[in-house]
Amino acid sequence: MDTTARNDLPVAVIGAGPVGLAAAAHLLGRGLNVKLYEAGGGIASNLRDWGHVRVFTPWRYCIDRAAKKLLESHGWRMPDLEAFPTADELADLYLEPLAKLPELSAVLETGARVVGISRRGADKVRSGAREARPFMLVVETANGTRRDSARAVIDASGTWQTPNPLGAGGLAAEGEVECADRIAYGIPDILGRDRHLYAGRTTLVAGSGHSAANALLDLARLADAEPGTAFIWVTRGTDLVRIYGGGDADALPARGELGADVRELAESGRASLVTGFATVAIRAQENRLIVEGETADGLRQVGPVDRIIAATGQRPDLSLTRELRLDLDPWLESVKALGPFIDPNEHSCGDVPPHGHRELGHPEPDFYTVGIKSYGRAPTFLLLTGYEQVRSVAAALAGDMVSADAVQLVLPETGVCTVPSSALGAATKGCCGGPAAEEADACCVADAEAKAVGKGGCGCGVAA
Repeated sequence: MDTTARNDLPVAVIGAGPVGLAAAAHLLGRGLNVKLYEAGGGIASNLRDWGHVRVFTPWRYCIDRAAKKLLESHGWRMPDLEAFPTADELADLYLEPLAKLPELSAVLETGARVVGISRRGADKVRSGAREARPFMLVVETANGTRRDSARAVIDASGTWQTPNPLGAGGLAAEGEVECADRIAYGIPDILGRDRHLYAGRTTLVAGSGHSAANALLDLARLADAEPGTAFIWVTRGTDLVRIYGGGDADALPARGELGADVRELAESGRASLVTGFATVAIRAQENRLIVEGETADGLRQVGPVDRIIAATGQRPDLSLTRELRLDLDPWLESVKALGPFIDPNEHSCGDVPPHGHRELGHPEPDFYTVGIKSYGRAPTFLLLTGYEQVRSVAAALAGDMVSADAVQLVLPETGVCTVPSSALGAATKGCCGGPAAEEADACCVADAEAKAVGKGGCGCGVAA
């Protein structure tokens, strides 16, 4: 295929969530041909799965600029900038209207699951004329499987549908598969749709992130209304600074309040907390469950419980890109360039330097990983990050390299910044260098210094 013909092909965007829809809006705004694939029956299907949860970012942090401009050209009005939407409200009031615009609806296909991507006529081993070959996407639909061509691919498929198992070793714990009907992954609707599953029963919540916090607080509210409702909280780690957060120092007050509330729940004794618990097995006992875990003092059993909520995070689905040449962080499975800044082993700032098409690309030309999938297994992703990612990528695909390289990203501070002592003093291994003075409005010394010279974030590991 000649270059002109290949460039007439669409840019394929995988995933019609907030970041995928924003990518389509930016590409269309630059006059590029676009095809947007969504595996679910409707847009934002991942968000809908936890639609009952109120996000901790107000509307002003939830809207992409290009999408906002397109919506307003059709008479859409912005919600209250300082209100906090639920995930369902985010979909109903912003994403659904965006997807229904004639510009977006013309390029969107729902019920279209991309299950494989390659170069047409070349697996990942073949190098000859690779860049000249269009991408080939294998797409499963209700009408069968087909193969589509694309000039470039933006993977915004997320990680929600591929949760980490309960087993602490990254593999399913013994008995986990057999007990799957009593395990919920993510954030079940405890006070609504799933109330009957948890009312009057004992639930074990595993995890130390925001999903676990939301589940625990909902269980506490349920316990106030439904006698006999109880819950146990287990975490693999012993340092809960990430979930407890920065309190009043968090630039997102709702995030700080979430951490403070779950901390009070644990310290008051309402939640029975077991830290340093690495789950290895789930065993049935008289129609209830016993959870076994390795601890510093040896094997320990927790329970019996009736149900388990595994709020243990997600991982990217790498199967669909197996035949592409990707450069991934070896343990986070994020894009490699981001690994040192988001590695939870090194720091918990929840900050990442500004980054765009150069960091999100791969040895496979014109393929980009964006959105939460770009973070791999790491937490703390914010929509603002994804919106700036796709703005830069769209500019690069349009040939506007000046705009593509002019990446700006200023994220709300978490108020938390810790690293293991072994990482202190190694700028390339984390964003922290001890706490900054309170008046600096920064999460750490490096962050304060970066802001003092006009940078937007920590800036560690970034060349001056």
